[in-house]
Amino acid sequence: MKYKFVPLKDYKTFPESEMIKRSEEFYQEIKKRRTVREFSDKPVAMDIIRNCIKAAGTAPNGANLQPWHFVIVTDKEIKHKIRIAAEEEEKEFYTKRAPAEWLEALEPLGTDENKPFLETAPYLIVIFSKSYDMRPDGRKVKQYYSIESTGIAVGILITALHHSGLVTLTHTPSPMGFLNEMLHRPMNEKPFLILVTGYPAEGVKVPDINKKDYPEITSIL
Repeated sequence: MKYKFVPLKDYKTFPESEMIKRSEEFYQEIKKRRTVREFSDKPVAMDIIRNCIKAAGTAPNGANLQPWHFVIVTDKEIKHKIRIAAEEEEKEFYTKRAPAEWLEALEPLGTDENKPFLETAPYLIVIFSKSYDMRPDGRKVKQYYSIESTGIAVGILITALHHSGLVTLTHTPSPMGFLNEMLHRPMNEKPFLILVTGYPAEGVKVPDINKKDYPEITSIL
């Protein structure tokens, strides 16, 4: 299939001073985003989640094949099963698989195998990345840059949820293969991560950490 090319009609230009202002305003908002590990069980309107996933679906991706699938989990029983399975993998990780230097890096954050947020938060968004897709005629279509594309989509999703007034936590128990069976996803989809989202618990605290400054993460040639 050959795409029809159409004029770029929705692009809007701004004076340079306005562009600088808008970029600074965005930075000031997004730098307030924090990962939290304690969530309120306060309900969140599904429309918020739906709109944020729609935003994630606009992400650039290889050959416009859109190699992602988002599973919104609200069912308490399923969330409980995910927690049990994830904690089993995490216990194995913390007690047997994790190298000493990785455990040392995690120690200041106080994380361990206990993941109550998987049940407390109103939503778990489980993101899958496709290695290939199936056409209606049965043909297998390889996905290109599926991991990179899915990562970009997740970045937009996290930003959209923050912009909407929610907090998030990225959770990646390893391995995550149990999610395919539990959420009825085909084997051409690989679990990418579990995104926990909702309102923060009352009085929640986060680590007093800083991000690297612009000169530390940037080179200009």
